[in-house]
Amino acid sequence: MSSRELTLDLHPIYNDGAKIDAALRDAMDDAESRKAKQLEIICGKGSGALKKRVLRFLDRKDVRDRYHRVDKDKDNSGRIFVHFRWKRGQ
Repeated sequence: MSSRELTLDLHPIYNDGAKIDAALRDAMDDAESRKAKQLEIICGKGSGALKKRVLRFLDRKDVRDRYHRVDKDKDNSGRIFVHFRWKRGQ
């Protein structure tokens, strides 16, 4: 995996809301600082509650402005891909 493609695995902190939000903020900051093309968020399949929480986080206005688009993995419902688009000189 290149430094332009980052991964965040939320399995270890699946039941700690504050840590989840902090990890998501840190991953977005890291993606911006590295000018990543993609951030893969692994939330697991489970009941779907963690995935919904991640999608709600990504749908917040202040967060939505930071990325280009979000894709749900069609083959694995436990993964979300956040795609970034950077302008030259940005």
